[in-house]
Amino acid sequence: MPTQRLPRRDLLRLAGLSVLSAGIAACGSSTPAAAPATLVPSPEPTVEPAITSPDDALARLREGNQRFVADKEGHPNSNPARRTTVAAKQQPFATVLGCVDSRVPPELIFDRGLGDIFVIRTAGHTLDHAVTGSIEFGAAELKIPLILVLGHERCGAVKATIDILGGTGEAPGDIAMLVEAITPAVEEARAKPGDLLDNAVEINVTRTIATLSATSVLADLITQSKVKIAGAIYDLDTGVVRFL
Repeated sequence: MPTQRLPRRDLLRLAGLSVLSAGIAACGSSTPAAAPATLVPSPEPTVEPAITSPDDALARLREGNQRFVADKEGHPNSNPARRTTVAAKQQPFATVLGCVDSRVPPELIFDRGLGDIFVIRTAGHTLDHAVTGSIEFGAAELKIPLILVLGHERCGAVKATIDILGGTGEAPGDIAMLVEAITPAVEEARAKPGDLLDNAVEINVTRTIATLSATSVLADLITQSKVKIAGAIYDLDTGVVRFL
């Protein structure tokens, strides 16, 4: 059966009603038109005072840890502009020799960013020629004024050494080298009152400082007051770094 076609006049009338209905619907809509997005400019990065001495560097680490503990991190030097700057040249203000423990990342607990800290980590912050040479390189070539030896409570490497010396643990492979390096701190701690592990952790820090201070490269820089070696203990529970 042939399709019935509407007269042209009726088609025009229906088209007009459709347009009118669409206009009424738009006018009566309760949803306002979306305002154009406003771009908020990024805040200008804070310009920190220049580090002019080892004590300035130590103070900056203290301040960063205070922010970390208070949950008020500033995350300095963590933007693309800083990345561009340090891509051309690095000038860290502190070397941190710490433990490999995953709960003690220096950049986080000191609230620092790209290019700020020259980080070296070994189990129990034990030393060997590569580690000592890296620290000497940072002090002599990069002119880093501060070396911080960072221990932490309940250190697994120190605890393992105590267990092995007590006959309740083993040291396969190169783990024996770690035990050998930490053993003098444990033996010295046995003569002190108090908790053996806590005492051994702190003595391990002070012994590491003494060993580094005696190297020819660092001893000369220390004599010239160009480098300072300090020690600290990190509290796993509170996040506080106790400087020795």
